[in-house]
Amino acid sequence: MTARKDAAPEPSALEALVVRAEGVLARVEALLPPPAVDPDWTKVTAARWRKRGGRGWLQAVARPHAIDLDALVAIDAQKEAVDRNTRQFVAGLPSNNVLLTGSRGTGKSSLVKAMLAKHASRGLRLIEVDKADLTDLPDIVERVEGRRERFVVFCDDLTFDAGEAGYKALKVALDGSIAGASSNVAIYATSNRRHLLPEYMSENLETKHLGDEVHPGESVEEKISLSERFGLWISFYPFAQDDYLAAVAGWLAHFGAGAPANAKDAELRTREALQFALQRGSRSGRVAWQFAKHWAGRQGLKRRS
Repeated sequence: MTARKDAAPEPSALEALVVRAEGVLARVEALLPPPAVDPDWTKVTAARWRKRGGRGWLQAVARPHAIDLDALVAIDAQKEAVDRNTRQFVAGLPSNNVLLTGSRGTGKSSLVKAMLAKHASRGLRLIEVDKADLTDLPDIVERVEGRRERFVVFCDDLTFDAGEAGYKALKVALDGSIAGASSNVAIYATSNRRHLLPEYMSENLETKHLGDEVHPGESVEEKISLSERFGLWISFYPFAQDDYLAAVAGWLAHFGAGAPANAKDAELRTREALQFALQRGSRSGRVAWQFAKHWAGRQGLKRRS
C-alpha cells in the first residue's frame, strides 16, 4: 500500500485565506501614519531629517535660527572662506564640502546658520541630519535632487567611533557613489576633532621612517581619509581676551543692553564678563553670548522694578 498524501486545500479555502490576510493587512495599514509630505521648499528654508519605525521624512523647521553674520566676531577669516564657498555653491559654480573644526563655542555651527540667513533669498536651503541617520543620506539626496534650490546638508558636532555605519555612509556621500554626487547638494559638518575619529597614542607606533620621510600607519591613514574628502577645512581657535570682550559687546548690543553709562559701569561689566568666562574655563563666542543674556536680562529686571 502507498502512503496517503495530504490532500491539497480546495480553491475555495485558499481564496478565503487570501481574503482574511488582506483584511488583516488593511487593518494594520490603517494604524500606520500616512507617508509624510516633503516640505514646500518655495516657502520653507530649513528642515530636519526625522526617522521613526524605519520611516524617514523631512520635517520643516517653522522658525529657523537666524544669525546675522556680522554678529560673529573674531572669526573674520573663517567667515570669508565659508561665505565665498557658499556663494559659489548658490550660484551653481564649482564649490566644496566644508568641515569646520576646532575649539568648542567659537562659532562653527553659528556660521553655518548665518549662511542660511544670508543666502536663503537666493535659493539656499538647510537640512539638518543627526549622525545616527547618516546612513539615510542617499534617500535624502534623492528627495531633493533636480530641484532648483541649493541644499546644504548640515551635520553638527560630528564624531565617530570605529566601525560606525554612518562613517562609511558619509565617505560615500562626500565622494559620490557609482551614481555620482548631486550638483545641488553640499555637506557642511562641524566637529571638535579634525579627523572626526578618536586618536590613540598606540597608533604612533605604526609610523614608519623611510630615509627622511615619515609615513603614517594604516590606522592613521584610515582616520585621515574621511576628513580629506572635505574640500575645505576651516579651523577655529580659542578666543583671546580682547576677542571675547568684543563678542560680549556685540551680543549685548544685540540684546539691547547698550553701551555702559560711564567708565565705572564699563569696568564693572568687563570684570563680570571675565569672571563669567573664568568660571566656565573658556573664552568663546558661546560664553560671550551666555554672559550677554545673563547681563542684559538682569539689567532689564532692574529697569522694570
